[in-house]
Parts: sequence; structure tokens; C-alpha cells
Amino acid sequence: MKRYFHSELEDIRSQLVLLGEKAIESVRLAGRGLLEQDLYFVEQVLSMDDAIDDLEVEIDREAIRYISLRAPVASELRLLTVGIKASHDLERVGDEATNIAKRSRKINTDGVVPDFYEIPTMLEMALEMLRDALDSFVEEDPEKAISICRRDKQVDELDRLNYARISQEMKDNAEHIGALLELAFISRSLERVADHATNIAEEVIFLLSGQEKKV
Repeated sequence: MKRYFHSELEDIRSQLVLLGEKAIESVRLAGRGLLEQDLYFVEQVLSMDDAIDDLEVEIDREAIRYISLRAPVASELRLLTVGIKASHDLERVGDEATNIAKRSRKINTDGVVPDFYEIPTMLEMALEMLRDALDSFVEEDPEKAISICRRDKQVDELDRLNYARISQEMKDNAEHIGALLELAFISRSLERVADHATNIAEEVIFLLSGQEKKV
């Protein structure tokens, strides 16, 4: 019977990893759609959104079912709790990727190719944080999770720098204000992606130690 319980938990764990991979891919494609001004990647992101949503619902359903029908021990309950919380963060990452894709489409439609400011750096950092968050979960590596929490402040600072520079550009070039506004919102979406990666890292720390840890 114990092996059956572990099999159910492993299925939930595997679904969470799959959701993480899809969320990472959606952000990567959204970034390509923006930086390469290519609507093909934009449409790919939009087509992935429903699958990401469905996976989150399935993870929640299976985790709640397990809690309802079994009597999970503390370590199992932590895994289920982390699964529910992390799946929500990953679903929100997918939403932010969709937002980036839609805003990239507006920029592409307008035919304006502006300066991307610190957005390429933010994209790279957010993707690295997401990858490390997922790896820290798979590898059960608390040190990797802690390093993600520390990097979040760097992304926040880049978002603030983008806001200041874009605001000034709006004053100097009013004809590009539409594209500049979209870039400001894209910057904020990437900052939120990094926040979600940090949330997942904190959940991994909780999973491995049984204690919440803010860094």
C-alpha cells in the first residue's frame, strides 16, 4: 500500500515538473516574439496558455484528492502543499508570458522597433531563475533555491531602471508612446515572473526544511 501512495505522489510531482517546463518555454517564446519581432513565437505562446491552465487544475485536483482520501504524513503533506502553491505560481508565469506576447504583437503591428532597454537582461535572468527554481525542486537543492531569492532584488532594480528610462523617452518622443507603454508593462511582467520564481524557491526551502525562509 505504501508503494501505491508514493506512486500517486510521484505522479503529482511529475505533473508539476511538466508544468514548470511549459511555463519556462512560454516565457522563452514570448521573449523571442518580442526581441525578434516575430509573430510566429507570439502565436505559439498564446496557444500554450490553455494547456498550462489545465495542468494547474489537474495538479490541484489530484493533491486535494490525495489529502481527502489518504492520511498523509508531514513530509507528504508538505509536498502536496508545495505542489498546489507552486502550480499556481507557474500558471501565473504562463499568464505573464501571454501578457508579454500580446503586448509584443501590438508593438509588431505598430511597426515600431524601439530600444529594448534592460528587458533582454531581465528576460535572461527571469528564465535562469525559473530554471533554477525547477531544478532545485527536482534535485532537492536548498542552496540553489536560496540563490534565487537573492537574485530577485537585481531584477527589481532593472525594472525600476526601465521605468525611469522609458518615462524619460516618453517625454522626448511622444510619437512612440504606445510602444513605450507596452515595453514598460512587459518589463513589469518579467519582474513578476522573477517574483513567481522566488515564490517557488521559497516553497522548495519549506519542502526540504519544514520551515519558511525569507532571504
